[in-house]
Amino acid sequence: MTNNRWLIAAAAVVMQICLGAAYGWSVFVAPLVAMTGWTLTQVSLNFTLAIAFLGLGTIIGGLWQDRVGPRMVATVAGVIYGAGYLLAGWFAARQSLAGLYVSYGVLGGFGMGMGYITPVATITKWFPDRRGLMTGVAVAGYGAGALIMSPFAARSILARGVPATFEILGVVYLVLVVLAAQFYRNPPQGWRPAGWQPSGAVAAAASTYDFTVGEAMRTGSFWLLWLMLFLNVSAGIMIISQASPMAQQLAHMTPVAAAGMVGLISIFNGAGRVFWAWVSDSIGRARVYLLLYVIQAVIFLMLPRLTNLTLFSAAFAVIGLCYGGGFGTMPSFTADFFGAKYMGGIYGWILLAWGAGAIPSPILIARLRQTTGRYDQAIYAIAVVMLIGIVLPLIVRRPAPPGAVRYEPGSMPPADARRRA
Repeated sequence: MTNNRWLIAAAAVVMQICLGAAYGWSVFVAPLVAMTGWTLTQVSLNFTLAIAFLGLGTIIGGLWQDRVGPRMVATVAGVIYGAGYLLAGWFAARQSLAGLYVSYGVLGGFGMGMGYITPVATITKWFPDRRGLMTGVAVAGYGAGALIMSPFAARSILARGVPATFEILGVVYLVLVVLAAQFYRNPPQGWRPAGWQPSGAVAAAASTYDFTVGEAMRTGSFWLLWLMLFLNVSAGIMIISQASPMAQQLAHMTPVAAAGMVGLISIFNGAGRVFWAWVSDSIGRARVYLLLYVIQAVIFLMLPRLTNLTLFSAAFAVIGLCYGGGFGTMPSFTADFFGAKYMGGIYGWILLAWGAGAIPSPILIARLRQTTGRYDQAIYAIAVVMLIGIVLPLIVRRPAPPGAVRYEPGSMPPADARRRA
């Protein structure tokens, strides 16, 4: 049974690669504008809708997974996600903007959210000994999805057109996600890897009690974790949403070279999910988030003055690394605090911060850019937010089980803080 967890991990990576194609939406934007005459804003709204409904999908998928297990939820997610792409092709061929919103934005985003939460919650249960590293590996697939999909989609659009490309991707994603889902299962109650015992204060305490979703959401720690992810997403998505024009203005890159900045951020987004999650196993999740905020504050303060191509590219790489690091570290952070049994529902609500953070920051930077003609004010604003956010990982604490007296790390937990059967 122990070996099965590695098959589950491999299936998780495959599923996340399929779901991560959403970050490659930009390859469809110009062709759709040229084909239909829709405005850039109208077409771009599809991505915003997809991320917004992703948040809803993580909540419903996570809560449902806690009741019926991961296989059923992941299978349904694959069907919905694939159907969203197939219908997007049908509506694109008929130039129905509302249909594209419903198919790609609503259905695709909802299926993506249901699918995203399932492998993350499952991996935390199968890998208590490598919780940070393995959840980081799983979500790294999401960060790499656009890198794999975008080149194929770009060539396919030229050869076959937008509708056919949507349909091809829909079939591929439906099949791969549904097949990957069949490997998922929860470990038996109380299962641990052979010979492994929790070590370290956080790991040992996290295995004493499993919070329900309601119990977790009634703690201040839950909302601090939510806010920490929200701020990290807001910072990264602000840059991602304007990566190409920002590179052209600040570093004087050509449009072709500036387009490469999107790929650069994607690469380091995926790498950051693994790297920082791995580091968090050694130094702790809160310290990783502290480093993410400090590093980003410094980078954002320097970015408007970085006109050297190499330094500017390095700054974008670090931003991608930190953006991915927030996603890679937060699943294990959540499981450490609240246990893994009800991880699906709890982390589903945490991930609502993703959708919330992805909406205001792109609007803010676009409006300031339109008003002032430059990006400086928005970049400095997010730098200040990062500096303020440093206090969050310093004050966040693991919550005591309901009805228990809080105890310090390293001390014996109270008798009523045992893991719920």
